[in-house]
Amino acid sequence: MSKPDVLPVWAEPQPICIAGEWRLGQGNTYATHYPATGEVVATLNAASPDDVEAAIQGAQKAFETSGWAQRKPHERAAVLYRIAQLIREKSEHLAQLQRLDNGKPINETRALVASAAGTFQFFASACETLEDTITPSRGDFMSMSVYEPMGVVAAITPWNSPIASEAQKMAPALAGGNAVVVKPAEITPLLALELARICDEAGLPKGLVSVLPGKGSVIGDLITRHPLVRRVSFTGGTSVGRHIAGIAADKFMPASLELGGKSPTMVLEDADLDHAVAGVLYGIFSSSGESCIAGSRLFVARAVYDEFLSRLVAGAKQLRVGDPADERTQMGPLISESHRASVERYVNIGLEEGGRVLCGGQRPTGQVYDKGSYYLPTIIEGLDNSKTICQEEIFGPVLVVMPFDSIDDLVDQANDSVYALAAGIWTRDYKKAWSLAKAVKAGNVWINTYKVFSISTPFGGWRDSGLGREKGRQGILQYMEQKSVYWGMNEQPLPWAGV
Repeated sequence: MSKPDVLPVWAEPQPICIAGEWRLGQGNTYATHYPATGEVVATLNAASPDDVEAAIQGAQKAFETSGWAQRKPHERAAVLYRIAQLIREKSEHLAQLQRLDNGKPINETRALVASAAGTFQFFASACETLEDTITPSRGDFMSMSVYEPMGVVAAITPWNSPIASEAQKMAPALAGGNAVVVKPAEITPLLALELARICDEAGLPKGLVSVLPGKGSVIGDLITRHPLVRRVSFTGGTSVGRHIAGIAADKFMPASLELGGKSPTMVLEDADLDHAVAGVLYGIFSSSGESCIAGSRLFVARAVYDEFLSRLVAGAKQLRVGDPADERTQMGPLISESHRASVERYVNIGLEEGGRVLCGGQRPTGQVYDKGSYYLPTIIEGLDNSKTICQEEIFGPVLVVMPFDSIDDLVDQANDSVYALAAGIWTRDYKKAWSLAKAVKAGNVWINTYKVFSISTPFGGWRDSGLGREKGRQGILQYMEQKSVYWGMNEQPLPWAGV
């Protein structure tokens, strides 16, 4: 791409990766669109059921015959390091393509690409330093716990952060010696295909990676149900996650499910308001609120409620909503017209239930806004935590603000949700912070910060927010089977046989 603001259009259907072979899918032809303008970015043929079968059979063959699973850990790691290096070398191309794929601002897509490179680097290191364990002896034998690859695993990824999500599943699965079948979101397939090309260039054995675009209800379902698929890692909506969990239960197959959220952010009376205002704005409005961990429920101590809310609204009004190609942009468009309509429906429900819009609550108009699916950062007050928009995930730039009067009241409200993915706490009192962090039900808690991540730290949710964990050194073990090995050290035969 010569200029970041020039839209490349691939009018001819693009090939997809089926067990290492690049060819047109046999499914329907469809187009992907740039959310900022609605223009076509690429056309491609979706995978067909026959393509799914070919990809999985090819993956199984590659797993059995390529020697990848038998390579020494440092040898697999070398390929993963090379993948990380190539991602960095192609970083600007990948970032611009990610911008076109889902409309995120360019500075955000650059961060996502850097994250993907760091993920492959981390799991390369985890791979070559992974240790088997000699367990304490309980008799005349030596016992060991070792890990072996599963075989063919599936990675089903969302549209909101494709390259980062795909790296977080592909890297540990490959590090563990497996073959990976990737099912990207139907509307954002381009980065998964680019990662497959990078894997080819890095020297990954042919057939170990497939990328199968198409409808999740068709392609994702076929992949999940296939008897050769030994594990599924899914990031997406809770209803789909529950469906996948049912299939996995029928197959006795492990699954990791990173699902929805309705995360509470809590501002205590003694909080540093400068930090808290900035953190709350970032926690809900970055990524246009299209984030599972978005801090979409805000609880503020009544003593500072008016002051904090005034500053928060002023800050939201100053956020730069606009062209994702502009490096000054903080919020780009939503992913699609239909998703914007869903966000608008929730805002209307909030108003019907008695809420008051303090800012936003509408589409921006004029210039760039008339072509894309833009929506202004929105803050609503006047509702209690039982209302619809306080309980259901909106997945957009909508924040509901509520006061609280005591810590017990705060904990009860924060935990009153089917979701338990993330939470944020703002206070200068480290004892209160620690006590509240333990009391709140969430898989991830941020104290005096929000939405910062480390690939070295496990990530996941409780309740309807999912099962299992990604990231961290143990993340590689999610894609491996554990085996216990016993070495007999006894000098005499086992006594039971009496010989």
